[in-house]
Amino acid sequence: MSGKRILVVEDNLDNRRILVYRLKRIGEFEILEASNGQEALEIVKQDPPPDLVFMDLKMPVMDGWEATRQIRKLDGGASIPIIALTAQAMAGDEQKALAAGCDDYLAKPIVDLGVVRSKMERLLER
Repeated sequence: MSGKRILVVEDNLDNRRILVYRLKRIGEFEILEASNGQEALEIVKQDPPPDLVFMDLKMPVMDGWEATRQIRKLDGGASIPIIALTAQAMAGDEQKALAAGCDDYLAKPIVDLGVVRSKMERLLER
């Protein structure tokens, strides 16, 4: 799993730093960062694209819902695993995220690194 390009899309700098720190504890990754969905879309268009995206759903400029839909329309975008992140987990949000094109879902704050690792391993090995 190490050596993969991971994109962390999160508008809250503290939350982004915490997730990046935790990812570095899981493995040796090239970690890319974006603070909104528009920045994420530009990064995903780069060659090579990220191997996995952690996508906050509520952000300014372009939210994670729209960014996910736009990524899915790109050449090769359908094969990039996207894990939705949300701090305001409400009933139905997970199903809504999956319906928008996300492959998995995590509620913030992310506490259990084992859960993150298992989701990443499952999505990166397909």
